[in-house]
Amino acid sequence: MNNKQIDILAIGDITIDAFIKLKDANVNCDINHEHCKICFGFGDKVPYESVTVCNATGNGPNASVCASRLGLSSAVLTYIGDDQNGKDCIAELQKNNVDTTHVNTVNDRHTNYHYILWYDVDRTILTKHEDFIYSLGSIDTPRWIYFSSLGENSLDFHAEIADYIEKNPETKLAFQPGTFQIKAGKEALAKVYKNTEIFFCNVEEAQKILNEESRDLPTLLQNMANLGPKIVVITDGFAGAYAFDTRSGEKWFMPIYPHTPVERTGAGDAFASTIVSALALGKTLEEALLWGPINSQSVVQQVGSQRGLLTQEQIQEFLTKAPEDYKPRKMPV
Repeated sequence: MNNKQIDILAIGDITIDAFIKLKDANVNCDINHEHCKICFGFGDKVPYESVTVCNATGNGPNASVCASRLGLSSAVLTYIGDDQNGKDCIAELQKNNVDTTHVNTVNDRHTNYHYILWYDVDRTILTKHEDFIYSLGSIDTPRWIYFSSLGENSLDFHAEIADYIEKNPETKLAFQPGTFQIKAGKEALAKVYKNTEIFFCNVEEAQKILNEESRDLPTLLQNMANLGPKIVVITDGFAGAYAFDTRSGEKWFMPIYPHTPVERTGAGDAFASTIVSALALGKTLEEALLWGPINSQSVVQQVGSQRGLLTQEQIQEFLTKAPEDYKPRKMPV
């Protein structure tokens, strides 16, 4: 690692994504167009259109690449197996100017590899996470830690990160929970939430974390903030996103940037990590909210979670062409 302070250290599992584009399937939903399932013939030979392999993906690695594209110094703390897939992930990160000092190679383990069934504009992900033993090890003090998806055996590691933030308050924590972290529940991760600077999830994830049925956004924002994050951001797909800064008391609604998606993988990662990157660059929350949807819409017009990530200059180009109503709007307090 060079002597330059890392702006954003992303922590989260790394994987390779193999996108299998299906051409012969159908989607069945219930009467409310919910609980949808992708279907194709059991025992059949199912034709597919193409396969696209994307190296070094996952919430944390996606965030590190996003930060690097936006001109920040970024690194990723993650674990790979001692195999060719792991070497390919390191090469991809280095190609994107991400510091790989804290990419740990573990013997007798496989690098995570996911298969993604891509049908229409959405995807169903077949996942398998290797069991790694997580540890912060020796890290220089980054300005931000971007903490996201990990395997189910990582609960002690969450406490280690929370302890680190308490002892190093100059480092800010961004938390974007993955599947296990949401299932673990708010009590198990209470110390993480308490030490979080900015938190991200979607509406359905907020309901699961809080064990609430209501989709009322002001209520979800407030109840998530009650867990400890100073800023809470909740996304609602094409309906836009909502943010609550507990220090100013301001609540914001941010519409999406108009677009037509090709494939939706990485939309949430791009949105969240762009906002964190903008804050690390000295932008206000209001300014950061303008950046997030632009990078998100760019990502979903490419295959995979990183190809569409933009530079600062490219985001500015989109801002100059933005519709007049593309701006954060204050919500009633």
